[in-house]
Amino acid sequence: MAMGQRVGGEMILSIESSCDDSSIAITEIATKKLLYHKKISQELEHSKYGGVVPELASRLHAIALPAILTECEPWFNSLKAIAVTNAPGLGVTLMEGVVMAKALSISLNIPILPINHLKGHIYSLFIEKEALLPLTVLLVSGGHTQLIEVTSYDTMETVATTMDDSYGESFDKVAKMLGLGYPGGPVIEKLALSGDASKFSFTVPLSQSPLIAFSYSGLKNNVRLSTLEASPEDYPNIAAAFQKTATEHLIQKLKKYFKTKPPKRFAIVGGASANLHLRGQVEQLLLAHKAQLLVAPLEYCSDNAAMIGRCALEAYDQKAFVAYRDISIQPRCKL
Repeated sequence: MAMGQRVGGEMILSIESSCDDSSIAITEIATKKLLYHKKISQELEHSKYGGVVPELASRLHAIALPAILTECEPWFNSLKAIAVTNAPGLGVTLMEGVVMAKALSISLNIPILPINHLKGHIYSLFIEKEALLPLTVLLVSGGHTQLIEVTSYDTMETVATTMDDSYGESFDKVAKMLGLGYPGGPVIEKLALSGDASKFSFTVPLSQSPLIAFSYSGLKNNVRLSTLEASPEDYPNIAAAFQKTATEHLIQKLKKYFKTKPPKRFAIVGGASANLHLRGQVEQLLLAHKAQLLVAPLEYCSDNAAMIGRCALEAYDQKAFVAYRDISIQPRCKL
């Protein structure tokens, strides 16, 4: 969203720097309207390393965030709070956003709203909308794979999580094995379109286990062994077989969970929720339950300040303010 004319009303400025995306947004409190949103991705800088380099990400945030902030000055006098991601994420990158939030809090004399990044992903579903709760959420990203029962902003129960690698992380690692660069999700998904998943047989993780949990380390190793003797001509087939198996693992566990708690409203959020194969498979699964599927627009699936701003509206209503002296980063914090 490009910067437009200044709109009256009270607003929240939100900052996101939990990993490798620098983003700032302005959200109007009364209307939930997103007045400004900009994100600068670091993908090109990190792609040569096959993944995010935390120290490099921190330095790039130190350049990008102030550059974006200068475009937000017309709204400064209307701001009522500064929202910032303070958990979870990379410590050195979270700090960049929090330091900026502290500086703005001091200079504008307004409080801070600390925002959990995972809650932000959930509220990406409701940018410029009223929240539809309760709902069951599958959060899939580079760092997380979680099944969450969301009753309210303050009541979120994680009922299943990964035992090792995440869904999104496994895509990144398989892409690195194949020499395809970073981020792995989009490139694997695109490559899989021209592949034949039946050419390779990978074991679906935990398929015989009664546990409602996720695991991708075994599948990752399964793919690694296949790549040792594969030629580049095999890569589309490997990508297709991997994507199919990785997604089938999620579907199997959702089926088990739905036997005890059938869904009425179900959502997929997080960067990896942009995967269209995953969306299609979940949509098919929900047909039998006549459940509603909610997904965020593709532009808000990955990390962004718009979702932090939408989440901050809930925190603002609850007056969950902190002074600049009292906010700290929590890199390993959960919901």
